[in-house]
Amino acid sequence: MPLARIDLVQGKSADYRRTIGEVIYDAMTATLNVPPNDRFQVITEHPDENFIADPTYLDISRTRDCIFIQVTLNAGRTVELKSAFYQAVADGLHARLGLRREDVFINLVEVAKENWSFGNGVAQYAPK
Repeated sequence: MPLARIDLVQGKSADYRRTIGEVIYDAMTATLNVPPNDRFQVITEHPDENFIADPTYLDISRTRDCIFIQVTLNAGRTVELKSAFYQAVADGLHARLGLRREDVFINLVEVAKENWSFGNGVAQYAPK
């Protein structure tokens, strides 16, 4: 049920963007107990002047290759699972694309299960 929004500066290939999505999905299934086929992603490119990532916040050196990953998901996962997800994404993007781990910015947004409708106007996970 996660929804991943991925933002990056314009100019990367379709294969590069596709690989980002694959790495994130693989990390979700491996670390966050996301079921198979639960893949919903939006990848958006931005002109350089519209993509602002502080280059030194928290003493982390970021480049123009920095990507933002925001995942909305059900509340309730432990800090350990979240940390494992962060590491799996950073490591996977580094291994598959050569993206620096410093350039992987991740934000998780937790919501209650009733905040989802996957179609048909039905809240499939709402308590009954």
